Amino acid sequence: MSRQPAFGIALSTLVLSGVLLAPSIPGHTSTQSPNDEQSLSAVSRQVATSNSYQTTALEKSVFEQINRYRVSRKLPKLTLNASITRQARIHSRNMARGQAPFSHEGFERRVYALPLRYKSAAENLAFNRGYNDPANQAVVGWLESPGHLKNIQGNYNLTGIGVATNQKGEVYLTQIFLRTP
Repeated sequence: MSRQPAFGIALSTLVLSGVLLAPSIPGHTSTQSPNDEQSLSAVSRQVATSNSYQTTALEKSVFEQINRYRVSRKLPKLTLNASITRQARIHSRNMARGQAPFSHEGFERRVYALPLRYKSAAENLAFNRGYNDPANQAVVGWLESPGHLKNIQGNYNLTGIGVATNQKGEVYLTQIFLRTP
């Protein structure tokens, strides 16, 4: 049985947030200090080892739904990128653990940490609880929100999706979009 979106009801909540990195940073390449790289690697390993099948399936579902939507609008499919996914997972995990607020705080840091040259970047976030299909609920919410929709329809070619849950049953979703040269 699927629950209908209901804001303000403790058992079924959906909160969305979207950001576009502006201005674009033409030809940016990540430059990390060795300490940043080491701590990022440690967090990445921790996220990778504790990531469950369920969150991986939710990430795959978001990816497939977003690409189906893009194709239906005659937009090119996005390519899933492991480095971007790793950053999205870290952010979702930090929000789920209460180590970061549900916000785009640190978005530039997440993007700069990527070992990719890029022209522009954007991020969509979702938080929900009490839905049978939290990935679908997040995508529906994003498609109904002008700011999130702009990111989904944007001139991006790469994406990464990270999902994390906590013991309260809260699901945090992060999708990062990138346009590479």
